[in-house]
Amino acid sequence: MTKSEKKYLLELSRRTLEKYLKEKTILAIDEESLVFPLLKEKKGVFITLYKDNQLRGCIGNLYSEKPIFESIIENTLASALFDPRFPPLEEDELENIKISISVLTEPKPLPQFKDIKELLNYLKKKKPGLVIKKGESEATFLPQVWKELKNPEEFLTHLCLKAGLNPQSWKNSDLTFLEYEVEEIQEGRI
Repeated sequence: MTKSEKKYLLELSRRTLEKYLKEKTILAIDEESLVFPLLKEKKGVFITLYKDNQLRGCIGNLYSEKPIFESIIENTLASALFDPRFPPLEEDELENIKISISVLTEPKPLPQFKDIKELLNYLKKKKPGLVIKKGESEATFLPQVWKELKNPEEFLTHLCLKAGLNPQSWKNSDLTFLEYEVEEIQEGRI
């Protein structure tokens, strides 16, 4: 992404938050008015909100059937209002909120590993975004989570818990693993 595209995406997310919290209306964008072709691409997008450097909301989608600009608007509002870990964001919190946008590559299966040790070494070296699936259970961690959960065993254990699985499920061969990369942009870091 170019610097101008990154700046536009962050401004779009910020305008979405402000318009909804101040006017209780959803920002509408005319697709024909978009200058950057990137905004019309269909990719997974996560919006993470921080308040005083602490997580305040994070919602997104791994895959998208919608253009990036629509996903940014929807996921910004979902992160602010519907993350079940937090109460809905209030207007008086706006000035303390920092926005981070992650645009994802298409998730793809991990390579085949001969054993758990090989899997752990791969994850330790690469530190990708990771999706785990088993039946109806599914969860993901963005690559940024590696900053907090540096140990692959700990990362996988927490990801299993997030999916509602036994924390040691990652040791079994019945899980599906997908990896992806992100391009992360944050307010104040362009």
